[in-house]
Amino acid sequence: MPLLQSQNDSFDTSMTEKIGAAVIGAGVVGLACARALARRGIETVILEANTAIGMETSSRNSEVIHAGIYYPAGSLKARLCVAGNRQLYEFCAAHHVAHRRCGKLIVATDASQEARLAALKSQSLENGVTDLQPLTAARLASLEPQLRATAALLSPSTGIVDSHGLMLALLGEAEAHGAALALKSPLARGEARGDGFLLEVGGEEPMRLAAGIVINSAGLHAPRVAASIAGLDPRHVPTPHFARGNYYALAGRAPFAHLVYPLPEPGGLGVHLTLDLGGQARFGPDVEWVDAIDYTVDPRRADAFYAEVRKYWPALPDGALQPAYAGIRPKLGGPDAPAADFLIQSEATHGVPGLINLFGIESPGLTSCLALAEHVCGELGI
Repeated sequence: MPLLQSQNDSFDTSMTEKIGAAVIGAGVVGLACARALARRGIETVILEANTAIGMETSSRNSEVIHAGIYYPAGSLKARLCVAGNRQLYEFCAAHHVAHRRCGKLIVATDASQEARLAALKSQSLENGVTDLQPLTAARLASLEPQLRATAALLSPSTGIVDSHGLMLALLGEAEAHGAALALKSPLARGEARGDGFLLEVGGEEPMRLAAGIVINSAGLHAPRVAASIAGLDPRHVPTPHFARGNYYALAGRAPFAHLVYPLPEPGGLGVHLTLDLGGQARFGPDVEWVDAIDYTVDPRRADAFYAEVRKYWPALPDGALQPAYAGIRPKLGGPDAPAADFLIQSEATHGVPGLINLFGIESPGLTSCLALAEHVCGELGI
């Protein structure tokens, strides 16, 4: 039987391995979901199309542990980020994942922006973030002398994490509870049946799986994966939109101890300064709408970076920025659409028992990963 068939063809169920759950995608959220399922005693297989875990959105970001400041009150992003922040710090400490609670400064570069800082402070309180501290220009200058700003907010709960170390820890605990990882194993197609799902898995070692639960955590590819599952009404599959974020590395060490963020912009949080655990600085991401997944960084975009960064760090030297890497945000709307919340579809939405689709899991997905996994289990009633 050929591996790929039309969705009207019947599956050959011979030689089909039966499992409790299949998680599609071994990014940070998929691994967190697999861990949560395995800890509940559910036999779980993680299907990853790439040659290693976390090769896409989970490793192409700022590696920031967010506090939950920006998102509308009551949204999934707000609720899961605030809960996930606490859970992630606890997990990293317990599992010896490298991280640092370095804090973040959100800066107003002129007096006209200060009202927006006040609005962010109010928003954070609505979201349950109670530790945000307003700073005057004088106080800011004592903390970070090279910054130019009229006022700022200090977020002590913001930090940084080794995203790869986090994913390894999540995978290790999932495997310790019986989960299995299958690399180079893309989902070719699936079929929802009353008693679960039949899955055709491609790759170098094709296989068939019968699973009671399917978690679609394929990130950028989640809409395509959902469309490949017969029995799911196509109207529940969103159109994907891709917003590339380019990063530039700073030559030499940065003169900052905190992360530095301008005020948010449409599509993202502005060109901000983040630090890695070794103290090196990088700037980004910007927002570049693209039609396809392409991680190429155009060196010519650095000109715009210099202009943006010098609004809050005027002493940025010429020639100090070098192209580093790019990531792509899985968006649910295009450049003119309002910012969308996470979209977590369960049976209550699409009518397919046992299927969870995770769409639009961009920032703060890394921070929220443990809370997202618990939310998924709650949607499944387990």
